Amino acid sequence: MTITREVRPRLTGYAHGGGCACKIPPGELEAAVAGLTGQTGDHILVGLDDGDDAAAVRIRDDLAVLSTADFFTPVVDDAYDWGRIAAANALSDIYAMGGDPVVAINLVGWPRDVLPMELMTEVLRGGLDVGTAAGCPVIGGHSIDDPEPKYGMAVTGTAHPDRLIRNDAGQAGLPITLTKPIGVGLLNNRHKQTGDVFEAAIELMTTLNRDASSAALAAGVRAGTDVTGFGLLGHLHKLCRASEIGAVIERSAVPTVEGALDALRDGYVSGGTRRNLDWVRPHLESSPGVTDDDLLLLADAQTSGGLLLIGEVPGYPVIGETVVGQGISVR
Repeated sequence: MTITREVRPRLTGYAHGGGCACKIPPGELEAAVAGLTGQTGDHILVGLDDGDDAAAVRIRDDLAVLSTADFFTPVVDDAYDWGRIAAANALSDIYAMGGDPVVAINLVGWPRDVLPMELMTEVLRGGLDVGTAAGCPVIGGHSIDDPEPKYGMAVTGTAHPDRLIRNDAGQAGLPITLTKPIGVGLLNNRHKQTGDVFEAAIELMTTLNRDASSAALAAGVRAGTDVTGFGLLGHLHKLCRASEIGAVIERSAVPTVEGALDALRDGYVSGGTRRNLDWVRPHLESSPGVTDDDLLLLADAQTSGGLLLIGEVPGYPVIGETVVGQGISVR
């Protein structure tokens, strides 16, 4: 079967969710894994305790190996772009830890009796091209016949053990930096429902967090995470909880991608975003004038979002500060 652009299936129509918005809700996930314990040892630098972006194991005094995996259902209809976005998203976990990706393998679920294999090839080509841009070989992988299309990567990276960026290393009294605008979840949901294409969102989601990670390390940042399916508020809450600090966010300082505010006004809020806000709300205080729509935007389920860093990083906006105490205040 020859696929032309005009007759290609809309990939987002073959999945119940899209991108990182299809994650299991954070509260449900934490409850499910609460009783599980991993192996311990001095060589395990980052384990299960705080749900960080990647595992980190020391293999030499000057070398730690990082390991992560990330995959999701289609976030856009274009197969090649979906592959690029999923690869950038998987690689981001390594960059978020202050590491460099070394090798990646593909993770694929494909409804082979429903969607042409040529489209799967396009997805893989997109992932390969982003791996090449990152200087990270993509070598093989694993595939299954699946009712819903899914794609992502397992990525191995390296970092210096003393220069890891962790979600439990935050300190009070420091600026909070965000390296990408938020709001792509709103645009992805609008795309899924209408077919409208938002090039600004695709550009953001396919941009590697490599340069931001390098800038953070150069600035001496030691605490941070990336912003993906749990939204800015969800990932900041996890970081604050792990670091035993609080945070203040200046809503007007948070950058948004072009078109996101229109999508918010028109009601394109995903179920994942609403669940994010429900999870964080008990730990949230908002000033007069901060609306529910403002909070939904801050909880917007991102895919391949930016880095959320504790410390000022030249070239990127400061959106708030860490404080002594608990919880998040939005003003």
